[in-house]
Amino acid sequence: MKKLPISISNLPEMINDNFIYVDKTAYIKKLIDGNKYCFLSRPRRFGKSLLIDTLYHLFLANEKLFKNLYIHPYWDWSISYPVLKFDLSKETHKTPEGLHQYLLQQLKSNQQRLNLESEEKSNVSFCFSELIRKAREKYQQRVVILIDEYDAPLLDNIVQTDRGKEVRINLQSFYSVIKGEDANLKFVLLTGVSKFAKVSIFSKLNNLVDIGMNPKFSALCGYTQNELESYFPDYLEGVDKQELKSWYNGYHWFGESVYNPFNILLFFNNEKEFLPYWFETGKTYFLVELLKKNHYHLPDLETKRFNFNDLNDFDLDRISFEILLFQAGYLTIYKEKSLWGEIEYRFSYPNKEVRKTLNYYFLKHYLTQKSQALQSSYKAFFNNDFELLEQCIRVLFDNIPCNNYTRNSIAHYEGYYASVMYAFLYSLNFDVIPEDTGNKGRIDISVLFTSPYTHKKQVYIFEFKVLESDKANGSAMQQIKDKNYAAKYKNNSNQVFLVGIEFSRIHRNIVGFEWEEMT
Repeated sequence: MKKLPISISNLPEMINDNFIYVDKTAYIKKLIDGNKYCFLSRPRRFGKSLLIDTLYHLFLANEKLFKNLYIHPYWDWSISYPVLKFDLSKETHKTPEGLHQYLLQQLKSNQQRLNLESEEKSNVSFCFSELIRKAREKYQQRVVILIDEYDAPLLDNIVQTDRGKEVRINLQSFYSVIKGEDANLKFVLLTGVSKFAKVSIFSKLNNLVDIGMNPKFSALCGYTQNELESYFPDYLEGVDKQELKSWYNGYHWFGESVYNPFNILLFFNNEKEFLPYWFETGKTYFLVELLKKNHYHLPDLETKRFNFNDLNDFDLDRISFEILLFQAGYLTIYKEKSLWGEIEYRFSYPNKEVRKTLNYYFLKHYLTQKSQALQSSYKAFFNNDFELLEQCIRVLFDNIPCNNYTRNSIAHYEGYYASVMYAFLYSLNFDVIPEDTGNKGRIDISVLFTSPYTHKKQVYIFEFKVLESDKANGSAMQQIKDKNYAAKYKNNSNQVFLVGIEFSRIHRNIVGFEWEEMT
């Protein structure tokens, strides 16, 4: 049985040392045949570095690595191209000065590998341009440029916007060299997590073709269902494939849905236990910093609508939290809708791993001071124990930091309480519908799950009210009834409960908790 290529992005090692290599060269051939300048955005740990390394050895004509792969009979192995390869994923470029030195180091490394000398020693852009021209002259072939994680210095400074702008200017100058050397170039690929707006980082590199949202290349990185079953049959023995899909699949860019490779490999290597492998390796601290800075209302993640340009327009000067989460892999495209000739897009979570873990993270690090004891919460829902549920929610709001009230304006209106409840319910991995549409209005939150005890479908309809007084007035439950929110769920297979919760700004907690079962 072949070995699992965990954290390996080196093609020779994978091919020569009996690791599983999922052949993506059919996509690579299509990519090279139809494009010269390409840009691909994909979340971290999706195989971008392996893609870069595969292209590197392909253009070097390292034929022995490709003998059993799709592309072998279609490639001219008699031609070897000079390849410049850059990796900006290292953490040595968090300042403009550090980035400058790091780029000089990367250029020097390429010079040494190609046995070239540069007369320019300090100006990054001049050195880059000189290296391209000398490589073309020495090897008598046009140059290939491969840049991995082009946006890492920007993402490292996404909260420090002033420093980030300096870094952006330096990168802009570096990348602008590529367009000026068009006659000397064979193929260019930049990969990254985010696509920063053309008005900034790519303003002078406007000939890039963005393949990130092209359905033909949706599965260029990641594992499709067919690839998973074809390459990992031995590892899949005894695995509930549907549960595996619900946990780790769900990423798509207008094309075929894929699994996150890192999750799959760790799942197989860890006794096939469902855990948030990918999420726990991420740098998520900046998400909380952005939330604190912008007072974001979490239920909006799945209710706002966007057009196609919005999906690609991302810049340090105007950070959209939803677009950031989408490009980073925490959200995926959920729905397309034609409206007066326009296409609208909505986001949702790609799978159980992200939905549960991201909201638990927000709950613990942004909305409250402590993690919630989820075991008691499950017990309350599964047993329809509303006394226990009220207690769990009270404890949840008891753990809200004081400065969320004193320094954060979102705590002064209904949205803050809805954000807390939204994150709490999603952290339980239930099917949660924020701003659920009823025939007479919008339900704050609907929760759907199947009881493991009765095997009945359960529906909880939540309505929240924030009161200026310290006494309940029954307005939350009254609104549920007046607007007949439960009508859409009224059928014999559902057990429906109405839950009205009233919060007091004075006590900063529940003052009214009513529930009824709809008969």
